[in-house]
Amino acid sequence: MGKVEVRRPSETEISEMEQNPIWECEPSEFSWQYDMTETCYLLEGKVKVITDEEEVEFGAGDMVTFTKGLSCTWQVKEKVRKHYTFGD
Repeated sequence: MGKVEVRRPSETEISEMEQNPIWECEPSEFSWQYDMTETCYLLEGKVKVITDEEEVEFGAGDMVTFTKGLSCTWQVKEKVRKHYTFGD
């Protein structure tokens, strides 16, 4: 069982994330399961992620980590652009 962690990144973390690919998504709703941990930095947009245990909202300027094993539903409220990277 995974979880969602949201925080404000440091300038160094932002610089590091800018080296990663960008993913975009129009407003929509979809289910997702993480088989690896993902860390992303939102450049724009607003999202609500719903898990069995919580609802988490985040948006532009947030650094978000989705831990391995997380199953959730994404509700993209405003178009998302984010840098992302996967790890263990």
